[in-house]
Amino acid sequence: MMELEEREREKTGIKNLKIKYNKVFGYYLDVTNSYKDLVPNYYIRKQTLANSERYTTEELNQLADTILGSEDRLYALEYETYVMIRETLAGEMERISRTANVIAQIDAMASFAYVAERNHFVRPKLNVRGTIDIKDGRHPVVEQVIPNDMFISNDTYLDNKKNRVAIITGPNMAGKSTYMRQVALIVLMAQIGSFVPAKSANIGLVDRIFTRVGASDDLASGQSTFMVEMSEVANILRHATKDSLLILDEIGRGTSTFDGLSIAWAVVEYIAGSSLSGAKTLFATHYHELTELEGKLPGVNNYCIAVQEKGDTIIFLRKIIKGSADKSYGIQVAKLAG
Repeated sequence: MMELEEREREKTGIKNLKIKYNKVFGYYLDVTNSYKDLVPNYYIRKQTLANSERYTTEELNQLADTILGSEDRLYALEYETYVMIRETLAGEMERISRTANVIAQIDAMASFAYVAERNHFVRPKLNVRGTIDIKDGRHPVVEQVIPNDMFISNDTYLDNKKNRVAIITGPNMAGKSTYMRQVALIVLMAQIGSFVPAKSANIGLVDRIFTRVGASDDLASGQSTFMVEMSEVANILRHATKDSLLILDEIGRGTSTFDGLSIAWAVVEYIAGSSLSGAKTLFATHYHELTELEGKLPGVNNYCIAVQEKGDTIIFLRKIIKGSADKSYGIQVAKLAG
């Protein structure tokens, strides 16, 4: 267009001749009235304005068609190329799918290796006896945000016989939930082929991991926080098997003390004595009465998170030990919260 504009200026002597464009008239030659006498015969008038005339030529029309049609042609060529690539790929789908699958496996293994090396994970042993034996287990996420390798590791031992259900007591904020979740994560990581955050681990295969943690509601469907909790517990008891791992955190806390205690007690009794007998369970609670179940129900054992009292304050030691907590230190935790 610029070349054509320059040529027409030289041929006609119209120094201010310009090629312009608008959506109504397309491309046109703009000539002011002062140069109207120099317009050649091959110019075709398109429009008359107060101060100028607009013209076109055969060459300008051809060039305009080329330019305006190029976008449509561009899209057509792009689609033709896309169709060609699509048809070529369709003929190679089996090979591409096989390659993608291999790359995915390599990617997963490389990621496992990278994380294991960087975070000092170990290779777990696997067994079908139902024994979960973890030495110095750690939470793979929480330990990342605790500086200077200060995360406190803990042991875990569960089996299908005398160590099926662990009742875990201790203060709020002491680390019960972190401990239980790290056990679930270590079991999961071992079964997907990853190294695990521990000094050593011998993991019995589980068919599923069931969890009831946190507090949430579903108000849109008319379910309170407590109702959601009860529905999840019911689902766990209905679908878990003797080969499952159960992580139950504060069952029964959303109702009155005696109702909640009764529900929690009944859940432990059911897990320890029903067809679920053998399901490995970590059961955190503030109902200290549940610690009475050790010795009354087979396979139930008490554990607690150690704390140290200093005057009116408490220090969380983050270590799980045999035995039961004498109190929950809720008042001290509330004081820490201000």
